[in-house]
Amino acid sequence: MTADDEIMAIALEEARLAAAAGEVPAGCVIVDIPSGEILARAHNRTETLHRPTAHAEILAIEEAARRRGNWRIVDSALYVTKEPCPMCAGAIILARCSRVVWGVADPKRGGASVFDMFAHPGVNHHPAVQGGVMEKQCLEVLQTFFKTRRKSK
Repeated sequence: MTADDEIMAIALEEARLAAAAGEVPAGCVIVDIPSGEILARAHNRTETLHRPTAHAEILAIEEAARRRGNWRIVDSALYVTKEPCPMCAGAIILARCSRVVWGVADPKRGGASVFDMFAHPGVNHHPAVQGGVMEKQCLEVLQTFFKTRRKSK
């Protein structure tokens, strides 16, 4: 198991907490790159908090910024089970995360795969990106959640 897999496994734990709460199962972990310390972990809470911005990435970025005492969270790596949406990609760019790692791509709303936000020449920060880490496990959590949801309706 690689270091990326170990952190993504923690993000998957968060995603499962989201699913158990009836939230779309996305989980996020932010790590300080030099020390390897976890700065924040979160899962989607849009339904619970009645906030359209309460995505796992946004909640984790806010917590990491609080812990750092600075809205810039440079030298950090953000791990998320599903590719960030455009809102979250924008927040990641603004927060200056150094690296973004996701499990499963979002071919409908992906901030990278659809909108190319992380590489766009008009933005002032370009984090390193990597997709496909523990992709099978991340996809399984999402598919199970939506299959269960469809059956209950």
